This record gives sequence, structure tokens and C-alpha cells, in this order.
Amino acid sequence: MTCSPDPAARAEELRANVEHHDIAYHQLDAPEISDADYDALVRELAAIEEAHPDLATPGSPTQRVGAAPSALFAPVQHRSRMMSLDNVTSLEELLAWGKRMERFISGDVDYVCELKIDGVAISLLYEDGRYVRAATRGDGRTGEDVTANVATVAAIPQRLDLEDGATPPSLLEVRGEVYMPTSAFEELNRRQADAGGRLFANPRNAGAGSLRQKDARITASRQLGYWAYQIGEMEGGPVFSRHSETLDYLRGAGFPVNPEIAVIATLDDVHAFCGRWEQHRHDLDYEIDGVVVKVDDLAQRAELGATSKAPRWAIAYKFPPEERATLLKQITVSIGPSGRATPFAVLEPVFVGGSTVGMATLHNEDQVAAKDVREGDTVIVRKAGDVIPEVVGPVLSLRPEGLPEWSFPATCPSCGGPLVRAPGASDTNCTNVECPAQRVRRVEHFASRGAMDIEGLGERTVRLFFDRGLVQDVGDIYAIDLDRVRGLEGFGEISVGNLAGAIEASKQRSLANLLVALAIPHVGSTGAQALARSLGHLDRIVGATVEELAAVEGVGPTIAKSVHDFFANPRNQAVLDKLRAAGVNLEGPGAPDLPQTLAGMSVVVTGTLERCSREAAEEAIKARGGKAPGSVSKKTTAVVAGEAPGQAKVTKAADLGVPIITEDDFEHLLETGELTTR
Repeated sequence: MTCSPDPAARAEELRANVEHHDIAYHQLDAPEISDADYDALVRELAAIEEAHPDLATPGSPTQRVGAAPSALFAPVQHRSRMMSLDNVTSLEELLAWGKRMERFISGDVDYVCELKIDGVAISLLYEDGRYVRAATRGDGRTGEDVTANVATVAAIPQRLDLEDGATPPSLLEVRGEVYMPTSAFEELNRRQADAGGRLFANPRNAGAGSLRQKDARITASRQLGYWAYQIGEMEGGPVFSRHSETLDYLRGAGFPVNPEIAVIATLDDVHAFCGRWEQHRHDLDYEIDGVVVKVDDLAQRAELGATSKAPRWAIAYKFPPEERATLLKQITVSIGPSGRATPFAVLEPVFVGGSTVGMATLHNEDQVAAKDVREGDTVIVRKAGDVIPEVVGPVLSLRPEGLPEWSFPATCPSCGGPLVRAPGASDTNCTNVECPAQRVRRVEHFASRGAMDIEGLGERTVRLFFDRGLVQDVGDIYAIDLDRVRGLEGFGEISVGNLAGAIEASKQRSLANLLVALAIPHVGSTGAQALARSLGHLDRIVGATVEELAAVEGVGPTIAKSVHDFFANPRNQAVLDKLRAAGVNLEGPGAPDLPQTLAGMSVVVTGTLERCSREAAEEAIKARGGKAPGSVSKKTTAVVAGEAPGQAKVTKAADLGVPIITEDDFEHLLETGELTTR
């Protein structure tokens, strides 16, 4: 008889794993697992949280949308959240989504099927018919102001051109996707090749990079396109009853709306629509990776509501990953900032999933053994999702005779020190903290976007500075000898001045950014924000015990031990001394002096509040010592119900006898810790 794993321990392990892979993917550009494997981790975590609502936390990866905006552009607070979509990959999962909807609504449902454009989600804002702002999705709440760049996209109207000369709404927010047409991508790469420049990997990356240029003239030269797919908000315009009517309105106002959109009556027909476009996806002059299916009736949408990060009335049907066969030329090992040794396959370049792939992850020693891939094999390469390539396995029928099995090296390829795998662990690590590869990667990571975001201090520059003795650890960034930098090839007065300005600006990054930048094992953005919010200053984090760190909501024992051990290391203490001396911000947000009126309470917020956002209400709960989970359980103290609350939460609260309170009652609860009974 085998014992089932403890759900709380498994949830903590999954959160730590997801945070680790978020860092590898978003900040280090060194993914270790495929999108499919990552999605599987998140799905497993979501299943545990659904089965055990008391284990759900607001900061869980299952509750997140997108990624935090960078410091390249000014931040924009979205008027209403830009959410992500849940996804399915089969008819069975599509039908299961339909069954879940039946719990909230009854009656016939019509569906709008839209091609899932592989681009960049953009919010456009019009006031009295005139274009005034464009913003990226960011983390769903805060995006980047890309108004000037988006204004160069010819397909986007600068002024609404309504049919019959109708008066434009006083405010209109339109959501859609900016993309690079395949033909424009191919032409761009031809120009790059002729000029001896860097080739772009795929239309999505080229489009995103073109959109996020500081010089809008570069954006204008890239022939970007746009498809509108949703009205986010409107004031003073006509009233609609169906989503398809809003698309007709947008089309009539001058917005490009995809001509392949269809209204379909049954999920079987929806599935057939998806299958047809899966077969013909490459017939288009733009990249798609699936179909978005939406409930057409807006009243039914209101009944369905949304989870913390996705609407219940929409689902993304994702096409399966594309696969190709190619030659595995060599298996190499790379060393990460924390010493993790990750095997990679060096491939004969192959075009798969929209980009040319020359390297693919093999995850760890066990995965190489399990897949039994060998140097010289013909292997199947999968581009899972649209970004991360992985080796699925060998084509055994094509294996040459006598190919030896690959074995994990015993020594680090950078420093020659031992590579160690602890008993029961899946990872192999270089234990030499002075390993050149680790030191370089730590500085690269520290300066990367999502960490301290030091523009101009990329991989090539960091390695050059190491070679010239200008930098030895992250603390040295703030004491770089700029006179010596001026003597290096390619560094004129302007570039040196820009670098100096970027380094100086990084001193004001948030404490959460600094915690991420330090590359503490298992600490990603969510854990960093939880620590910064709860403890408020780096010195309090450094001085905290493992137990005190583990008590922070969203941290837990795995992250707590990692943080404690990291700051106990004398080498890391020396780095912190340099950061202090340089004037780097060590203080977090938080409001530690607020009375802890909600200590021990769990308060769920649902619906739209009049006097503050739901996010602000949840922060107010946490700041007063309470918990703000995303679901109702028997441990819930109260449910704060604003306008259009989630019916599932309200129903469950009523079934469990949990008090449902108004916004006025909530403010009284914050002040006094007492529930008002009515």
C-alpha cells in the first residue's frame, strides 16, 4: 500500500517549482521544461487548490496573469483588468468546459469562435472618438504605455469613423492583438541578413520587439498589423446584447476585425471549426496557435462571471505542439546562477513551431536517461506552446549502430569542480560558489528585466566586464570604473552615460525586484513580493528565522529555508554590504504600523467595490494581518460582496453559513475587527 502525498506539502513544492521555472523562462532566458510540462505543474497545483480551498493563496501561480511590466515604459493602470484565458486541447475538455457553464446558466448558448492570434495583447483608449492611449497587458492590472509606438500601426484608427455620422462614445476601450504578418517577418529577416544583422526567431518575438522600441520610427518600419476582438469598456455609446454585435460595431467604427470569426451553435461544431483551422493555420499571413471560444450572449456572460484570472465565458482551444525530426549533434551542460547544471541538446537547426531551433532542453540527468537520447541520434523536437523547444525522444529506427549512452559529466565545464547530485534530488549542481559561470550568470540575472532591469548590461557586456576585471559580483555593478569602460571598443560617451544612468536608476527598484535579482533559489516574483510586503525591509528578512519566514503567507518552509541559508552565507553578506554602501533601496512597500485587526481572519472579496479596487481591498486585509484567499471555505470569516459578485462564492458562503457583508461593513471590519450583523 502506498501513501498519498500530503496536499499541503505538494502544493508548496509545486509553487516553488513554478516560481523556479518562471525565473528560468522570463528572466534567465534559459527554460528547463516545455510549456506543456509547465502547464501540467500549474494544472496539478490548481487541482490541489480546488480540492483543498484552504491551501489556495492569492499569490499562487494559479492566480496570476501575464508578467510584471518592465521599466522601459511608463506604467499604465488598466481601468479594468485584462485577464488571461483557461485552455483546452481536446473535444472532451471542450465539452467539460460546456458542462461547467451549465452550473451557472441555463438555456441555449451561441459561441463566437475567433482565431487565437500569436501577438501582443494591447488595450486602446479613445475619448470622444480620438485615440489617446495604448498599453500592453502587463500583469493584467498594470501595463506599459506604448501610445506613441502603437500610433504608427497603420491599421489602428486615430479617430473613430462611425457609420451614419453617429456621435462617438465619450470613452471607448478596445482590446486586441498587435502582430507581425508572416510576409513582413520574412522581409524583415531578409533586410537583417543583407545588413549582416541579427535574425529574428519568429513573427511573435519580432512583433513584440518592434512594438517595444524606444524609437517609434523603428516600430513604424516593421509593418505591424492589428485585430480588434473585444470592447473592454464603453461610456456613452449604444447598448449591446451580444458579443457579435460589439464586433460589428468595432468593424463599423474603423477597426480591423478578423474576417474568419464565426458564430456557432454547438460545441461539436466549435470543435470542427478548431480542427479545420489547425489544418489550415499556415494558409494565413499571420501566426495563430489556437481558437478562442466565447459565449456570445452578454447577459449569460454576466451570469458566468470569472475566476481570479480568467473569465468563465471564454476558453482557448490550443493547437497541439508542432514536431520535427533533426540530428542531435551534441549534449552539453550549462551552469545557472545558483549552480544548477542543466543538460541541453545541440541540434542541427530545424524550423519548428514558427522558429528555427538549434538547442533544446533535456531537463536533468533522469530525463536524459529516461528518454535515452544519445549524441548522433535523430530526435523528435517539439516546440511546446510557441516558445520552449524540447527533445521528445529518439527515432530508434534511425539510430546508428554502436552509439554510446550519454553520461552526466562529473566535473563542471566552467570551473572543473565536482558536479554533485544530492540523494533523492533530481538536480545536479556545481557546488563551487566562485565558479566563473555562476558568477557571470548571477550578474546577468541581476541586471535582467524583471530583476533590477539595467538596460545596457546584457550578456555580452557582462562577460566583457568580467574578462576585464570590472565586475566580480553584483555588488560591483555600482562601483564600475566608467573611465575604464570608456576605453573599451564600442563604448562612447553616449553609451557610457546611458549605462551609468541605468545603473543609478536601478537603485530605486523595489525590494521585491532586489530579492528576485539576488537569484535566491526558489524565490520568484510572488515569493519576493510576499516577503517585501510582510517584512518591509531587507534587514528584517536577513535577520528572520526560518520559522518567521515560513509564517509569511505565500512563502512556506521550502522558500523560507532557502532564503535563510542564502543570507547566512558570508559571501552573500559581503555583497549586501556593497549594495547598502551604494544606496540601493532595501525598503519594501508594506505598512507595518497598521493595527492587526484581522489577525487570524480569512476574508474573501468578490465583485466590484465602489471605493476601492478588489486588489486594494485584499491588500488592506493582508496589511491588517488577515488572509484574502480567492475561494470560500468553512474557514472563511466573511465574504465582502460588491457589485456583480461571483455567484459561486455567494452561494457557497450561504451554504456554509459564512456572513456576506457590504462595503460599509467591510470598512467597519477593517477598523475594528468586528463583524456587523444585520
